[in-house]
Amino acid sequence: MKGLIVCRTGMGSSMMLKIKAQKIIDKHGWDIDLEHDVLSGLNTYPGIDFVLTMKDLTPEIEAAGFRAIGITDLMNSEEMEAALTQLINEKNNPL
Repeated sequence: MKGLIVCRTGMGSSMMLKIKAQKIIDKHGWDIDLEHDVLSGLNTYPGIDFVLTMKDLTPEIEAAGFRAIGITDLMNSEEMEAALTQLINEKNNPL
Protein backbone atom coordinates (compact mmCIF):
# COMPACT_ATOMS: atom_id res chain seq x y z
CA MET A 1 0.00 0.00 0.00
CA LYS A 2 1.25 3.50 -0.77
CA GLY A 3 0.41 6.64 1.15
CA LEU A 4 1.19 10.26 0.53
CA ILE A 5 1.24 12.87 3.26
CA VAL A 6 0.65 16.44 2.17
CA CYS A 7 0.23 19.89 3.62
CA ARG A 8 -0.21 23.20 1.92
CA THR A 9 3.51 24.07 1.89
CA GLY A 10 5.04 20.58 2.15
CA MET A 11 7.26 21.43 5.07
CA GLY A 12 6.36 21.29 8.74
CA SER A 13 3.02 19.61 9.22
CA SER A 14 3.47 16.99 6.50
CA MET A 15 6.82 15.95 7.94
CA MET A 16 5.35 15.77 11.45
CA LEU A 17 2.43 13.70 10.14
CA LYS A 18 4.86 11.41 8.31
CA ILE A 19 6.97 10.80 11.41
CA LYS A 20 3.91 10.04 13.54
CA ALA A 21 2.30 7.87 10.85
CA GLN A 22 5.52 5.91 10.33
CA LYS A 23 5.69 5.13 14.07
CA ILE A 24 2.13 3.81 13.97
CA ILE A 25 2.79 1.78 10.81
CA ASP A 26 5.93 0.27 12.33
CA LYS A 27 4.10 -0.52 15.59
CA HIS A 28 1.49 -2.55 13.71
CA GLY A 29 3.84 -3.99 11.08
CA TRP A 30 1.68 -2.71 8.24
CA ASP A 31 3.11 -2.80 4.72
CA ILE A 32 2.68 0.88 3.85
CA ASP A 33 5.22 3.03 2.04
CA LEU A 34 4.95 6.75 2.83
CA GLU A 35 6.03 9.85 0.94
CA HIS A 36 5.41 13.47 1.82
CA ASP A 37 5.06 16.52 -0.38
CA VAL A 38 3.27 19.78 -0.94
CA LEU A 39 -0.43 19.73 -1.88
CA SER A 40 0.31 21.02 -5.40
CA GLY A 41 2.50 17.94 -6.00
CA LEU A 42 -0.39 15.54 -5.45
CA ASN A 43 -0.79 14.50 -9.07
CA THR A 44 2.87 13.54 -9.42
CA TYR A 45 2.31 10.39 -7.35
CA PRO A 46 0.56 7.76 -9.46
CA GLY A 47 -0.69 4.69 -7.66
CA ILE A 48 -1.24 6.33 -4.29
CA ASP A 49 -3.80 4.42 -2.21
CA PHE A 50 -4.49 7.24 0.23
CA VAL A 51 -3.48 10.76 1.17
CA LEU A 52 -3.03 11.67 4.82
CA THR A 53 -3.41 15.36 5.56
CA MET A 54 -4.95 17.93 7.83
CA LYS A 55 -8.76 17.88 7.81
CA ASP A 56 -9.14 21.26 6.09
CA LEU A 57 -7.43 19.95 2.94
CA THR A 58 -9.54 16.82 2.49
CA PRO A 59 -12.14 18.42 0.17
CA GLU A 60 -9.42 19.49 -2.29
CA ILE A 61 -7.78 16.07 -2.22
CA GLU A 62 -11.06 14.21 -2.67
CA ALA A 63 -12.01 16.57 -5.52
CA ALA A 64 -8.77 15.53 -7.24
CA GLY A 65 -9.92 11.90 -7.03
CA PHE A 66 -7.84 10.63 -4.12
CA ARG A 67 -8.86 8.85 -0.92
CA ALA A 68 -8.23 11.41 1.81
CA ILE A 69 -7.70 10.82 5.51
CA GLY A 70 -8.09 14.10 7.36
CA ILE A 71 -6.54 14.62 10.78
CA THR A 72 -7.92 17.38 13.02
CA ASP A 73 -5.18 17.40 15.66
CA LEU A 74 -1.58 17.02 14.55
CA MET A 75 -0.51 16.09 18.08
CA ASN A 76 -3.17 13.39 18.57
CA SER A 77 -1.52 10.08 17.67
CA GLU A 78 -4.64 8.15 18.72
CA GLU A 79 -6.74 9.93 16.08
CA MET A 80 -4.23 9.05 13.37
CA GLU A 81 -3.90 5.46 14.58
CA ALA A 82 -7.69 5.03 14.50
CA ALA A 83 -7.89 6.45 10.97
CA LEU A 84 -5.07 4.23 9.68
CA THR A 85 -6.55 1.18 11.42
CA GLN A 86 -9.88 1.85 9.72
CA LEU A 87 -8.11 2.13 6.36
CA ILE A 88 -6.32 -1.19 6.87
CA ASN A 89 -9.52 -2.90 8.04
CA GLU A 90 -11.39 -1.65 4.96
CA LYS A 91 -8.59 -2.89 2.71
CA ASN A 92 -8.51 -6.30 4.37
CA ASN A 93 -12.30 -6.66 4.60
CA PRO A 94 -13.86 -5.05 1.51
CA LEU A 95 -17.64 -4.97 1.38
